[in-house]
Formats: sequence, structure tokens, C-alpha cells
Amino acid sequence: MKLLVTGGTGFIGSHTVVALIEAGHEVVIVDNLVNSQRNVVTKIKRITGVKPLFYKVDVAHEKGLRKVFSEHKFDAVIHFAGLKAVDESVEKPLMYYRNNLDSTITLLELMREFGVKNILFSSSATVYGTPKRVPLKEEDPIGGTTNPYGTTKLFIEQILMDFVAANPGFKAVSLRYFNPIGAHPSKLLGESPSDIPNNIMPYISRVANGKLSHLNVFGDDYETPDGTGIRDYVHVMDLAYGHLLALKAFEFDHAYNVYNLGTGKGTSVLELVHLYEKANRLKIPYVIGPRRSGDIAESFADISKAKTELGFVPQYTVKDACRHAYLFEKKQK
Repeated sequence: MKLLVTGGTGFIGSHTVVALIEAGHEVVIVDNLVNSQRNVVTKIKRITGVKPLFYKVDVAHEKGLRKVFSEHKFDAVIHFAGLKAVDESVEKPLMYYRNNLDSTITLLELMREFGVKNILFSSSATVYGTPKRVPLKEEDPIGGTTNPYGTTKLFIEQILMDFVAANPGFKAVSLRYFNPIGAHPSKLLGESPSDIPNNIMPYISRVANGKLSHLNVFGDDYETPDGTGIRDYVHVMDLAYGHLLALKAFEFDHAYNVYNLGTGKGTSVLELVHLYEKANRLKIPYVIGPRRSGDIAESFADISKAKTELGFVPQYTVKDACRHAYLFEKKQK
């Protein structure tokens, strides 16, 4: 297949591009580089032997994106592009609604115009809001999101459902990620935010490599065994493979399909810290602070639907992810 990947130089996008190329697909990347680097494209070539075409384009800018569609005939789009920091979205909600919704609507308008009928969307477990039970299943209620970032994912899922219902022949798949961590075993690709990390794993890795003094743990008074939040931490390599597998869902009867991608197990923040310490034989200093706005106590996935329908079975452990993340950060200057 020939695939347009928006946000393809980002953390999950770049690993997915590698998986797609290694499976024989042709990939074109568009990314505005707001939170990634252009040299990721070169690193993808070093891993795969293939340098994907790259356009520095903001997906919300119709003129630039139109040029990409006019120059290529795509079989499908994988849509990663979007702002993604929970706490930042609480502080700057309009920026998140404008960017994430505008980019998706512009993309869908051009897909319809150019007859590109398949879209795979990078959604999130945040669409479930505060879980009434865990593990979370795809048929569980969505809504009641606790932050604007999650609400944009919820709105986009609704937009996709409405879009495929109104446009016969179009197919959409939403992949609800839980908590991606880790890095490519080559140490060439990983999570490398340009500023202070918003996600826990790159923050821990910068502490481990002496670039930050300590980890801030946001709350130890949740109703969990050790008081810290529990999440489903899934290796980014498994997540990338999940996208590759999900392409087959375009052949299914339903116009809209949704899948959880995680490990099916919950790990607390302190358990993650201790696993990281064991994996890399070091100590991570941390400070307990107040809860972070928009966070919930516990969230992990039931992945049986993805396993049954797509063949999705995670191959890496959380400890593997800790080791790979440490080695990737160690290699960064």
C-alpha cells in the first residue's frame, strides 16, 4: 500500500513508519516538526534502508496538504499529527481544539476530494474518561474526558464515525493507545521532546542520564496499592506493529472499527520507576508532589478484540521498554 503518515517524524509515528517500510509499504510523511526533528527521516533510512518522502507541512494548512495529495495517489492515511500533552491542554484548551480538530477536518476534506477512502486514527484511552471498571473494553462508554487533549480525541472519533456514515465506501479505524514507552532497539529512534518531557518515560531517562535532577511523581494518594497512578505501559515497537496489523481492518464489513492497544496489564508509577532501576542497574531519585490536573487513578486495557481480530500480541515487556528508553537517551547529546 502507499500510505500518507501525518506526524510521521514523531515518537509513535516514526516507529510505525519503520514497521510499515519493513513490511513492504510505501510511505510519505507530512509533519510540521513542532515537536520532532527532520533528522528522524535519515534515521528511518539507517534502520530500513529506505528514505521515505518527507514534506514539512502543517496538516491544518489546506494549501500545503493539497500539494501532497495532488502529487501522490494514496491507498490510506495514518493520522498521528496533533498536540498531545495532557497538562498543556488544560492550560491552553483553545490551542488544542483549534489544532487537533482543524487538522483532522482539513485532512478528511482532502481525502474525500482525492478519493482516499481509508484512515487509521491515532486515538487514546483518554476517551474513556474516568473508568468505571478496568480493564477497559472497546464497548465501554466513552466521554466524560478529564482534559481537553482527551476531548479532542473523543471529538475526532465522533467526526470519523459521522464522516464514514455520510460517505459510503470510506473506512475509518481508531486505535485507542494506552501509554507508549520505550525506543527502537537500534537506539536511533525514541521519544525526544524538544523541551522538558511531559511523558514519564523520557523524563525518567533524562534523570537516569543526569540531565534532570529528579522525577516528579504527581500524587501518591490515589486509591491504588501504592497510591500512585496505574497505567498500561506498552512498548512503542508493539504499538507500531499494531498499526501495521490494523490495516487489515479496512477489509472488514464495518465502516468504523475501534481497537485498544496496550498490554492488558497495569503498572503503577512507582512500579515503573523500580522496574527502570532494575533494568538499568541505577537509582532514580524522585519527589512526591500534588496530583496533576486532568489525571485519573487507574487505566489499563482489555486487548482481546485486537488479539482476536488483528492478531495483536505484544512481544516486549515493560522492563524491555525501560532498557531501550535508557539506551536511547544515553545516546542523545
